[in-house]
Amino acid sequence: MPTVAVFVGSLRRESLNRRFAESIAALAGDRLRFDIVDLSDVPMYNDDLWAETPAGVTRMKAAIEAADAVLFVTPEYNRSYPAVLKNAIDWASRPYGRSSWAGKPAAVVGTSPGSLGAAVAQNELRNILTVVGLIVMGQPEVYFQFKPEAFEGADVVEPGARTILNHFVDAFAAFVARTAQPRPAEQPDATRS
Repeated sequence: MPTVAVFVGSLRRESLNRRFAESIAALAGDRLRFDIVDLSDVPMYNDDLWAETPAGVTRMKAAIEAADAVLFVTPEYNRSYPAVLKNAIDWASRPYGRSSWAGKPAAVVGTSPGSLGAAVAQNELRNILTVVGLIVMGQPEVYFQFKPEAFEGADVVEPGARTILNHFVDAFAAFVARTAQPRPAEQPDATRS
């Protein structure tokens, strides 16, 4: 089953977008396996830090490289996506020539209590993702107005929301199957006999 590295644009413990990501992961069932990448220990980008690469950066880049695809789940802050996502994008795109993003299929979703469902943030984020070499799924777009009554824990209980999100997961799974690069075959250990 394809693995998806999930980047949530909020570090808040009770983040609506983290709950949203967990709900999409629960719906994915046997179609995709979602791994939420912890961004809490990734420092603000500073090129000087490559001399002793921060552990959070090394871990984040390894998670991307091990995944078949990437999902960005973003809130909207002041009509844009949050700095935590831009910071992760910048770190993982470097050092030059060693971008972890290159060629990975990706999708963008988001939620907010407002009626626009993080639409502006998602559109801005899509623009920057293509610059770093991600292959971004265009449709379906999910601009989701968060309503607590649609969820019980990670379960999506409102039928309309469940239909929309299942449609997204189906489309993303098909997109990943079409565009994911095959992983290199494991090389045999020459020291074994």
